[in-house]
Amino acid sequence: MAEREYGTANGPVRAERLVQFEEQRGRLWGVAYRIMGTVSDADDAVQEAWLRWQALPEDPPVESPRAFLTTVVSRICYDLLGSARARRELYVGPWLPEPVLDGAVGGAPAGGPDGPEDRVTLDESVGMALMTVLERLTPAERTAFVLHDVFAVPFPEIAEAVGRTPEAVRQLASRARRRVRAEAPRRTVDRAEHRRTVEAFLSAVMGGDFDALLTVLDPEVVWRADGGGKVSAARRPVLGREKVARYVWGIVTRKFAPGSMRLAVREVNGALGVVFADTSGAYPSGVFAFTVHDGLITEVDAVINPDKLGHLDFDEE
Repeated sequence: MAEREYGTANGPVRAERLVQFEEQRGRLWGVAYRIMGTVSDADDAVQEAWLRWQALPEDPPVESPRAFLTTVVSRICYDLLGSARARRELYVGPWLPEPVLDGAVGGAPAGGPDGPEDRVTLDESVGMALMTVLERLTPAERTAFVLHDVFAVPFPEIAEAVGRTPEAVRQLASRARRRVRAEAPRRTVDRAEHRRTVEAFLSAVMGGDFDALLTVLDPEVVWRADGGGKVSAARRPVLGREKVARYVWGIVTRKFAPGSMRLAVREVNGALGVVFADTSGAYPSGVFAFTVHDGLITEVDAVINPDKLGHLDFDEE
């Protein structure tokens, strides 16, 4: 990243600032992505935090770069989220987060993912289904929930980011937590079960086995497709096993070209999903994220809006 001269710090201080910032970059991006739900906004927020960090005078020194930078990037995102929500209300069809592949989210919860239980917490905090629930929170609730429940940021620090009292922030986080618990879908914490279910879905689709497709879908499965008005997609969620199966079947029979369509099983927002690309350019590329419970698919989030896929490398294996 190119440095910008501000005249507020000498060369050694700028170099130290760069090292300190790079140590926190993954965490900062993880915070920004969870609050904003978009890669571009997360990138912009981290860049802005870097510029503000470099612009600080030498004295007094920052006691905790981690806490300071987390507050800064959170405040930037909080300010951006209000206008972003207004734009999303005019969005064509369901709005879904921009997907990230193969563990690229970064920013593990405080302490880092040291074991399977911590890994589950990390995965869930970036899962498409949960990120979609976060869209229903107010900017203040979402920021408080992400900072406290995912990153274990103390309430006084969150209060600085959202301009509220610590007690008000505690209430925001509590209200957000109740709503997330009530609205977040049930999901398996067994990664092997999730993989088996996704692979069974893909096998049924690729093998042309409609009955097998039905057996892997939950009776109340929900299919959400984000085309953003740029490509053809259902503008309302498709509900129920039979309707979802027939919708998927229609996509496969009308738009799947075996000679040019490439599919791959990849990690999507912390859980196994599917990416697909048509090398001929005749059909859109996309990403499927799955929610699995008791060996059945309960939710599918399909992102096919090309504006939300430009940051992805579909060629990686």
